Amino acid sequence: MPIAAPSHNDAIVDTDGAEKSVPKANRTPALSHRMKHDKSILTLALSSQYIFAGTQGGELLVYSLDTYERHRVIHAHKGSVLGLCLSQDQKLLFSSAADPIVNVWCTSTFRHLYALWSPYDIGDIFCVAYSSHHHTVYLGAQNTSIQWYDLKEKDTRPAPTVSSHPSERKNKFFDSLGPGGAQTPKPSGADTRPRDAVGGQELQIDGQDIRQFAHYGYVHCMLLGRGILPEAPSEEVLVSGGGDGRILLWRIDPTQRGAISSIYTLEDGREEGESILSLAREGSFLYSGRFDGEVNVWDLETRQLVRSLKASTGDVHTLTLGAGALYAGGKTGVVQKFNQHYETITTFKAHDGLILASAFTMYNDKPTFVTGGNDNTIVIWEVRDCTELSAIARRSNNDLMVESLSQFVSFRTVSSLPKYRADCRRGASYLRSVFQNFGAVTEMINTSEPYNPIVFAKFRGNPATAASRKKILFYGHYDVIAAENEDRKWKHDPFALTGEGGYLYGRGASDNKGPIMAAIYAVHELANEQSLGSDIIFLIEGEEESGSRGFEKAVQARKDLIGDVDWILLANSYWLDDHVPCLTYGLRGVIHATVQVESKHPDLHSGVDGSALLDEPLKDLVMLLSKLTGRHGKVQIPGFYDPILPLTDDERELYTEITKTLLRGNPDLGDPEELAQSLMRRWREASLTIHRFQTSGPENSTIIPHLAKAALSIRLVPNQEAGDVAVALTSFLQSEFDQLESKNKLTVTIDHQAEPWLGDFNNEIFQTLERAIMSVWGPTLGQIRESVPAVKAPDYFSPLSRAADDAPAPTISKDKPAPATSNTLANSSDPSLARPPSSGTYNTANSHLGQNDAVLRKPLYIREGGSIPSIRFLEKEFNAPAAHLPCGQASDSAHLDNERLRLVNLFNSKKIFKEVFRELPRT
Repeated sequence: MPIAAPSHNDAIVDTDGAEKSVPKANRTPALSHRMKHDKSILTLALSSQYIFAGTQGGELLVYSLDTYERHRVIHAHKGSVLGLCLSQDQKLLFSSAADPIVNVWCTSTFRHLYALWSPYDIGDIFCVAYSSHHHTVYLGAQNTSIQWYDLKEKDTRPAPTVSSHPSERKNKFFDSLGPGGAQTPKPSGADTRPRDAVGGQELQIDGQDIRQFAHYGYVHCMLLGRGILPEAPSEEVLVSGGGDGRILLWRIDPTQRGAISSIYTLEDGREEGESILSLAREGSFLYSGRFDGEVNVWDLETRQLVRSLKASTGDVHTLTLGAGALYAGGKTGVVQKFNQHYETITTFKAHDGLILASAFTMYNDKPTFVTGGNDNTIVIWEVRDCTELSAIARRSNNDLMVESLSQFVSFRTVSSLPKYRADCRRGASYLRSVFQNFGAVTEMINTSEPYNPIVFAKFRGNPATAASRKKILFYGHYDVIAAENEDRKWKHDPFALTGEGGYLYGRGASDNKGPIMAAIYAVHELANEQSLGSDIIFLIEGEEESGSRGFEKAVQARKDLIGDVDWILLANSYWLDDHVPCLTYGLRGVIHATVQVESKHPDLHSGVDGSALLDEPLKDLVMLLSKLTGRHGKVQIPGFYDPILPLTDDERELYTEITKTLLRGNPDLGDPEELAQSLMRRWREASLTIHRFQTSGPENSTIIPHLAKAALSIRLVPNQEAGDVAVALTSFLQSEFDQLESKNKLTVTIDHQAEPWLGDFNNEIFQTLERAIMSVWGPTLGQIRESVPAVKAPDYFSPLSRAADDAPAPTISKDKPAPATSNTLANSSDPSLARPPSSGTYNTANSHLGQNDAVLRKPLYIREGGSIPSIRFLEKEFNAPAAHLPCGQASDSAHLDNERLRLVNLFNSKKIFKEVFRELPRT
């Protein structure tokens, strides 16, 4: 589902931070993000930092509340995780399951601290509660008992025997004797423990710390709290709900190791009570959920049932209170929301299946409702009609940035298709309005018709620094590649920004609307903090995906408006893999050409007219194109390789660092020298590609077409001039065609050309970017003591000074190495080996790398095989150096289906831009 764009019914913030009045018209929470798994989500718990989810497969999933990125998958139990509970200080997480075991986890290191079990077979453990005041764990079991363990005594009680562990006990089925005295063999792995539930202290409940038959049915749910007893508001009370339809309140006796005794029972007078499936409490009111949508409201002061609500949820599996509302979810996949007067505010479909868990939190002053279900999804809902209007109005800049990006993506700014011309103009107008709202001076710079305009915006730095202010030009583009979805390859509407699994999906999210919005919000934040020490100029064009048509002439015509420039910055590319930040210092250029051979004859029949005397256009074209490249793809155009720059020692070191990092994440990438050669071929070596053939006439096997043409491209490297190579290509093809002595006509058309670009990775802007990346992304994990062979640069990358006909082909080993493609690298590395968790902690229990191996490392300096036509032009026109910050990951699928940008990359890119815009003027 798409992220909702800001509405006039929502609480919003002016660009100057002032609060606006917020009508409470929008009562339905907005779907903010969705995380998918491969198993049902049975239970949820929210800390101030994480979403914890228990699955049917025994896993604990840990997601960031900030970026919704999956932080950990903890293999915690051998049965479904049925209950989760956090300690009051949120340092401990308790998980109960069908094992039947309660595991205790540290929420900062995710280490397994304790395993707790009953001395008896108790079936599934449906729920767990923890008294931080008494340091006592309570569990509710399938065998109708409530049991407890006082953790203060964990070191004084005798350690349990190995045979007492539930996995070691005899199984009533597998260990029973069948006919003839044979024993059923246990399934493979039945005696092993989950991978992460090892280590830590093992604890067994004492036989006297059990309340047998606490209910006359399963103990489905429990909660702990104070203020429940009017006569003793400071006393902590345990509340349980069971399959007998009763709710029991229990007194805790700390002198008896947390033993419980009944205080009173809440019953509605039915002879046969229906199960209590869920509980929630706010103040002196207790809410219980039952079968068939029944929600009961109990007054704890009078101990009476005061209301019975009917929800359209089916069986009420979960109840949650938050933001002045009660949320009920259940069997139908529907959430029903009640206000404080128990009136239905809204009912909405949340899951395609049962809703089994829900939770609420105020994260960064933002009311957030979370649901989980048996459709294997966790859904994040933004609550916008919260009674705390001021909290809504204080939404973070990150939230506002995502909303702005959502609107930006909704415009179908496809420059290559005339039918989207109006959308392009609307997208440009929207972008200009964002700049204007943040106080920039803006103007539309027109290009020649019918091309899209350039959005110009200028933010002036702090007046106090007027004499020394530097001017930084940020270049980007608002146009996108077409995203028609007739074949339904996109998971979502490509023009409705959709949050899923920590990513934002939508055309332009990564290329280039997301990075543009990150840069705008970075400048906005600096301006609000009065820390903008430079003038930031934005030039955002609308024709980049169509070869930057009209851009150069339009910029040259308005240089008076743009003014002088000291630095140029762009963000229109991707990391080398999915885990290690990069800086791009080189791009190949490109020439797109069409080669056409045409006969004076019409299309002919091969059986009637075919003969050796006939010059067939397609034959001529094939023979002609075969002359373009030789062995191993060596381009045969004379002088083609002459201008190419040699590989310097500094650049050689960059490849050494790249291969070390990539091989550390994925040793399967092979030999470091072959990997380096593969990358150099993509980045530093010019290449020629034939893309497609086209012929005249009907498509059958008997036609001799009168016209044949092919599309080809040449990728250029720095120091090759596109104009010179285009002339050389045309001349070479004509010369070779003349030698065919054909009666046909050759036409070579240069459709598009763009210059290569090479930056100085040792200059101030690159060094400022490097420091900002290291500051924002933090340390990467380097195996300091590991010896990775240094990369020796192959000889064939030395400058080729001889003419092309004398130059040797690149030397390649007999077994030609497979190229390290972008797809290979995007799907190859292990993130745990590349970077520690974003919180700065690293789980040494789950890795052979220790904390001492975490060091601040530079970003990888990379080059790219693609081209961006405007960069070299801007450098020449303004006599200013450019630098390129990749914001996205290798797997972002730019130009492909399901383009996306990771939320953490968007947020961190904003931070990097902010540091660069603040620090660069000081260099």
